[in-house]
Amino acid sequence: MLKSITPGTKKTYVGYTDDIDKRLIKHNSNKGAKSTKGYKWLLIYTKKFMTKSEAMSYEYKLKKDRNKRKVILNRYKISNIGIHEDN
Repeated sequence: MLKSITPGTKKTYVGYTDDIDKRLIKHNSNKGAKSTKGYKWLLIYTKKFMTKSEAMSYEYKLKKDRNKRKVILNRYKISNIGIHEDN
């Protein structure tokens, strides 16, 4: 899951990839998904799956469940030194 770090925005983005570094670079260079263009993004959550089908199923559920995304957002704190999990 990505969180926008563009000032004045509260956007998140959920998507499937098999190369997270490449995908994040694409999003931050306005070459990713249409909804990510014009924003800068920070990776805040990843989850690995054994199959593409499992990954896409979870992606679909996370995209539809705003409460689960809020829980993930609240678990992580963003500061000037990066992100840390809030225990």
